[in-house]
Amino acid sequence: MASSSYSNSPCAACKFLRRKCMPDCIFSPYFPPEEPQKFANVHKIFGASNVSKLLNEVQPHQREDAVNSLAYEAEARIRDPVYGCVGAISVLQRQVIRLQKELDATNADLIRYTCNEMPTTQDGRRIIGEG
Repeated sequence: MASSSYSNSPCAACKFLRRKCMPDCIFSPYFPPEEPQKFANVHKIFGASNVSKLLNEVQPHQREDAVNSLAYEAEARIRDPVYGCVGAISVLQRQVIRLQKELDATNADLIRYTCNEMPTTQDGRRIIGEG
């Protein structure tokens, strides 16, 4: 958990909001000055006031996860304003279905190949139990 020191540069949130970063700033542990875009995205989608309220309502040990979730969703909403991260999940689910079909087809080909390679008797019956 990175924190902005009071005497050094303000956290990304306070810098973005053009305000003085106080030692008890709710944003500073989660929006370090090196990551200004992270706060800009979260602010654009959720607003600073809503994020501040949320962080104050969440248990301190859950705040980092909450901020990471907000940042992920904000970035996804900026890329896809309608579906957000649900759109990304949908794309991945379709890809999994396509790859599963491809795997099933490959396994079927493999079974056909191995069945054709099995030794047969002169009358065409397969010999089972060899090898």
